[in-house]
Amino acid sequence: MVVNSAQAVADRYADFSWQQARGVSRAHEELTARISQDPEFCDLLAASLPPGNKQQPNLLLAAVRYLDGPHAAQGPRGDFAYRTWREWTIRHWDDVRDVMMRRLTQTNEPARCAALLPVLARLPQPLALLEVGAAAGLCLHPDRYRYRYDGGPEFGAPGSPVVFPCRTSPGTPVPAALPQVVWRAGIDLEPLDPSDPDDVRWLQALVWPGSEHDTDPGTDVGTSVGADIGAGTGATIGTDVGAGIGADIRAGIRADVGADRAGRQLAAIEAVRGAPPAPLVRGDLLDELPALAAQAPREATLVVFHTAVLTYLPLERREEFVRVVRSLLADRPGHWVSQEHHSVLPWLPGPRPADAHHLTLAVDGRPVALTEQHGRSVQWLPRPQEPGDS
Repeated sequence: MVVNSAQAVADRYADFSWQQARGVSRAHEELTARISQDPEFCDLLAASLPPGNKQQPNLLLAAVRYLDGPHAAQGPRGDFAYRTWREWTIRHWDDVRDVMMRRLTQTNEPARCAALLPVLARLPQPLALLEVGAAAGLCLHPDRYRYRYDGGPEFGAPGSPVVFPCRTSPGTPVPAALPQVVWRAGIDLEPLDPSDPDDVRWLQALVWPGSEHDTDPGTDVGTSVGADIGAGTGATIGTDVGAGIGADIRAGIRADVGADRAGRQLAAIEAVRGAPPAPLVRGDLLDELPALAAQAPREATLVVFHTAVLTYLPLERREEFVRVVRSLLADRPGHWVSQEHHSVLPWLPGPRPADAHHLTLAVDGRPVALTEQHGRSVQWLPRPQEPGDS
């Protein structure tokens, strides 16, 4: 039974502050902690939003940023900033609620491709990629980006405007080339269009402000990108953000190591815009998956994958999803690749990450690596010894 009360909302925001934002975004950690201690504001949330996903802290914070609320760029810090943020949000509550009701949390993080690539490059080529929870489909285009592992030479799509750096542990099968993708498609409840400025604005609003993971350790930090790559990522989230993306990048600016997440996302959007569009089917993942998978060419290895998506489904729906995927792959070449928090697929074997924010990367239900949630690192796991192994 779902409990909908001001106290339940307060508990949810306190948990978000402590379990999810802490150590990732000081701004979101502080803001959600203050909301959890604000009974009047929690009562507003409980009374005017349906329980469940529409009461997600992420959704509220992104909606205010999307509407250029106060402190949109870095998030409110301190008592005065919170009061300003709170007063603005209440005064504009009808607009904020409207955004929350028509939008979803769709953190389309293309840098996760750096963590997926060691798996994708090892599978039998060519590949047919099918992403569940695709949002704008940025992770469907790993072959449109460039990569740099452990500070080594970069490789990938020639002329791509974005480079994703990634640290790896010993034993990680660091790829030297891109996978060959011959087909790609995705499913989402509300697909986003990377050519639509309003959808880009929403994607940018979902990037957490003041992220402590914005700079990439062990590599040189570029300074030009943050200033130039998107005029909409400064004082406001995106004044005409879609229109302003291409000019700077086409002028030769690349979202390289040291760029923040918002800048890299904009550069990835620019890279994807130059590719043939991947079909994004609107609908429930369980309803749409079989028919979409049937369209993948039989001569290609079908890869059904998802990153930080199944957490939005109740456990019984996740179990049903796994059954559907396994049945689809039973009679054709293919693999299921998941990149989720270990609590989302609790039956998977293997170690739990020491860092609560890390994700477990698994192939066909077998964990192969622990990855930083935004693709910044890969810790490859030793293969469990099978019976009969010497």
